[in-house]
Amino acid sequence: MSSNLDAKKATKINLFNFNSAAMRAFHMSWLAFFVCFFAWFACAPLMPVIAGEFHLTKDQIANINIAAVAITILVRLIVGPLCDKYGPRKTYTALLIIGSIPVFGVASANSYESFLFFRLLIGAIGASFVITQYHTSIMFASNVVGTANATTAGWGNAGGGATQALMPLMLAALVMFGVEQAMGWRIALIVPGVLMLIVGVMYWKFTQDCPQGDFKELRVQGIQVGSDKKGGIAILMHAARNYRVWILFGAYAACFGIEIFIHNIIALYYVDNFQFGLKEAGLAAGIFGLLALFARALGGIVSDKVATKKGLDGRTRVLFLMILMEGVFLVVFSQMNTAVFAILAMTVFALFTHMACGATYALVPFIDRDALGGVAGIIGAGGNVGAVAAGFLLKGMLDIQTTLMVLGSLVVIAASCVLMIRFSVEHKEKEQKLFEAAVLERRNLEQSLAQSTKQNHVA
Repeated sequence: MSSNLDAKKATKINLFNFNSAAMRAFHMSWLAFFVCFFAWFACAPLMPVIAGEFHLTKDQIANINIAAVAITILVRLIVGPLCDKYGPRKTYTALLIIGSIPVFGVASANSYESFLFFRLLIGAIGASFVITQYHTSIMFASNVVGTANATTAGWGNAGGGATQALMPLMLAALVMFGVEQAMGWRIALIVPGVLMLIVGVMYWKFTQDCPQGDFKELRVQGIQVGSDKKGGIAILMHAARNYRVWILFGAYAACFGIEIFIHNIIALYYVDNFQFGLKEAGLAAGIFGLLALFARALGGIVSDKVATKKGLDGRTRVLFLMILMEGVFLVVFSQMNTAVFAILAMTVFALFTHMACGATYALVPFIDRDALGGVAGIIGAGGNVGAVAAGFLLKGMLDIQTTLMVLGSLVVIAASCVLMIRFSVEHKEKEQKLFEAAVLERRNLEQSLAQSTKQNHVA
């Protein structure tokens, strides 16, 4: 991304301003991710009912959970470079509309095999996260990009909490109106598919690729946007040669990977271990996801604040601390044998998990500006690799409780790897200049606004 494009990025987040391209991208990207996340995990809180209807075994449920996140690895690797090549507007619209098809498909499944097939395809919409992070990364300047990335991802992630709480309630409402339970869960699963189609049309209508406009028109004018690498493979290979990308790949596996795994198993965990009903388990599980509304943003805000004094090294230390605390409290959660203490421990663990996710993508825009889509895609895929690995670990373990304890220990190891990230003096100086330029531009903007307000008041 060239410096003249950096100069036009938004230096402030004005939540109620829908006129600027940056804020329209901000609001549409989190809304699109929310709807995708809602659709992605809509099946999870209904699994006790679905498992009963299809007479699923423990292994079959584990296969479904693995399928839900497996294909996302591949699609996340693809959509990052697609954003660099075609722009986030086209990429997101296509993902929302095409991704709605398997969501409708899963509602019509009539066997374990067909359910597994559509659940696998639904995993593709998990790649929406990469587009959300890419879009805000090219819309916001260095001083607020961490907060912008973490907030849009956090509000979008809350779709996972919303689906845990709302899908059982939707099913209960349908049953109350006389719909058979076997038909009720199918009708409930159609709702997120419809929402995806609506948001897909909105994304096309209300957003543009970057502050100056759409990539296609800008390239016609001779302005370099996205990546100058030829083709998606070249963008991916450029990003893959950076060792920092692979450390963050592991870090994201340890936070977002664990988050996805928890979304898939948490309702069943409360039903099996604490004898919760479906609605109670859904509400308890919903706490974990809904914390993302503010906790992920908090991770980005802390990273941005620390970066004002400590620069890129400060962002790295923040990430280390968040993942370390996540691992510690995951172990604590796994050892809780009463429902109240389990929910309390889960809440603290969830807080650090979401903050770690926010802190990861507060660091991503600074890794390699020449292959942002490739960097975002590889690191994003790391989250799903973590979820798939956790799914296989569960298949090999006797129970969920033991799996959670082992995962907590692995998260602590991943945290220590983050401390290996180093940046060259030249890299830090370049980023510091961009950061200072963004802060100066924001200060000048605030002064001119204050001046014009004062003049209007005098007049």
